[in-house]
Amino acid sequence: MKIQADALLFDNDGTLVSSLESVYRCWTRWAEEYGITAEEFARVELHGRPAAEIAADLLPADRVPEAVVRIEQLEVEDVEGGVHLLPGTRALLDSVPADRWAVVTSATRRLAEARLDEAGIRPKTLIAADDITRGKPDPEPFLLAARRLGVDPARCVVFEDAPAGLQAGRSAGMTTVALTTTHQAAELHADVVVSDLSAVSALVTDGGVEISVGD
Repeated sequence: MKIQADALLFDNDGTLVSSLESVYRCWTRWAEEYGITAEEFARVELHGRPAAEIAADLLPADRVPEAVVRIEQLEVEDVEGGVHLLPGTRALLDSVPADRWAVVTSATRRLAEARLDEAGIRPKTLIAADDITRGKPDPEPFLLAARRLGVDPARCVVFEDAPAGLQAGRSAGMTTVALTTTHQAAELHADVVVSDLSAVSALVTDGGVEISVGD
């Protein structure tokens, strides 16, 4: 399958890199510190959402700001050795000019930059939780990325592993490619579903970027 696009928009965790072990290790410690039971914690969707929204689901409003600072601290401290590139990431990013792709993450800028730096990824355009007022599944993060890159949202392709991110991409009017790195295919509503980025290649043309998607 081939997709014609002007820009590629990548989620970070679970799409470009894996930090799942670090995420669950840090959030479990955080939940224990704030007296949140395992049952309460299990009811909240963790992946692909801003920390502030997760904290707001679990704590009184007046405790959320300090709790967000704490989880960021825990996760930044856990970055070293807790992040690794997923298959296909390096080859795909190296094949596309820096002004044709962006990272769109629900993490804070400080945490996102720490994880990306650990993996050796330095995007020219990064949209983080600090840049938006409504996180995924709202389309705002992806629409902002398209604006920053100066491209039509309809000519963007979103690469995501989480249902919330895919919903955001669809709501933004973008083509969506789901990766089964953290969820089963049946949980992912997208135009295309692949195992990881090793199934994707890109060719820069006069008309933009031609994306080839395998199985």
